[in-house]
Amino acid sequence: MPPTALIAGVTGIVGNNLATHLTSKGWQVLGLARHPSSDLDGVQPIAADLLDAASVQSALSGLQPTHVFLTTWLRQSTEAENIRVNSSMVRNLLDAVSPAKSVQHVALVTGLKHYLGPFEAYGKGKLPATPFREEQGRLDIENFYYAQEDEVFAAAARDHFTWSIHRPHTIIGYALGNAMNMGVTLAVYATICRETGLPFLFPGSAAQWISLTDMTDARLLARHLLWACTTPAGRDQAFNVVNGDVFRWSWMWSRLAEWFGISPAPFSPEITPLEQQLADAAPLWRRIAQANNLLEPDLSKLISPWHTDADLGRPIEVVTDMSKSRKLGFLDYQATDDSFFDLFTTLRQRRIIP
Repeated sequence: MPPTALIAGVTGIVGNNLATHLTSKGWQVLGLARHPSSDLDGVQPIAADLLDAASVQSALSGLQPTHVFLTTWLRQSTEAENIRVNSSMVRNLLDAVSPAKSVQHVALVTGLKHYLGPFEAYGKGKLPATPFREEQGRLDIENFYYAQEDEVFAAAARDHFTWSIHRPHTIIGYALGNAMNMGVTLAVYATICRETGLPFLFPGSAAQWISLTDMTDARLLARHLLWACTTPAGRDQAFNVVNGDVFRWSWMWSRLAEWFGISPAPFSPEITPLEQQLADAAPLWRRIAQANNLLEPDLSKLISPWHTDADLGRPIEVVTDMSKSRKLGFLDYQATDDSFFDLFTTLRQRRIIP
């Protein structure tokens, strides 16, 4: 029998791309979400609310996943609430699969807030030096990523499965309605600038404009998840996951503008967040969508400007070391500008942008 993956958050950027990759490799895939889509080929949709333990237990009754992938979270107003809610989601899922004794490996996707701190203290205080490396310990601050890890570690000790933690940087990939989606957000922003003649203005800080940075393609992350759970060297380990190239936004911004056929605005040292720039753009986007027969006229279901602002507004350099994965045998590479271009092409083909 092929292995059976249970993907929590299958409708998100990570879960969607992981499901596509695993099905292409012959895996059976169970896709769990509150409102799972039925249009993922080869994926068995499972509807459950991870905050409702009884709901999860009922939905998973009789199923025997061999591998569990945790790729979802819910944003809350405070970090204390983030910890309470998101640790409960992990605990409820791992408690629900425990009775079957079928799970061999659990993979948890978190991110660089492991090093940068939670949104309440994002990029502030004493931070580890860049490039971030996995051996750098936890910050002395509450962080829901740490709480999620602890739930995985506790369940692994109880049920004797192996685990892996995956820490991507900002993820580029296809998914709609996602809480952290820079690629789609920038595609919509560039489209609005092209259609209206508004300046394509970098919304972030001078530090991000001139410093080196990196990103993570969701397709590469999917391959990394599969590698870690099927390679002995990848088990019971935490890993950074980035594309393998570095760039400056002063270069990338021009590349993105060129793809959309527009000119980038000169850099302004005054930060102009996308939340501010797009605050009144919903009616405009609806007109653009109607004029071009696009599938989603509701701007709020496409973009996450708050998250893009958080990433592009950081006052420090953020670059990530991949040596640990390289030494253990994961050698995949992805050019980040091509990650953006591939996503933009997909969005155009699926009539999300004109």
